[in-house]
Amino acid sequence: MTQTDTQASSSAGAEAKAAPQRGIQMTHTALAQVKALREQQGKDLCLRVGVRQGGCSGMSYTMDFEDPSNIRETDEVFDYEGFQVVCDPKSMLYLYGLVLDYNTALIGGGFTFTNPNATQTCGCGSSFSA
Repeated sequence: MTQTDTQASSSAGAEAKAAPQRGIQMTHTALAQVKALREQQGKDLCLRVGVRQGGCSGMSYTMDFEDPSNIRETDEVFDYEGFQVVCDPKSMLYLYGLVLDYNTALIGGGFTFTNPNATQTCGCGSSFSA
């Protein structure tokens, strides 16, 4: 992990710790980016976050917009200023405490996942093992 990665991770953790503890936490930067991407879709959508088998470390993160009518009774729903983040119960076992951040760097920028349940992560940051 580079010094920049460490600073970004520390910044994400500090920003998320200031917010109330939730199963899936989002920094203000990530929330702003997700809301901007949703606006481009032109619809009222929620963000579904989950995991699936695969990736170089065993499991991969998934993240996609979906219609709120697809939210199931068993899903965990987190509200961020009127924006809903949804996660299925199986994925929540691996994602509880996850901090979703967004880095605006030209190289290595994009969404980042800080997962306290990950015992190993890959270099790309999009897969992990627990």
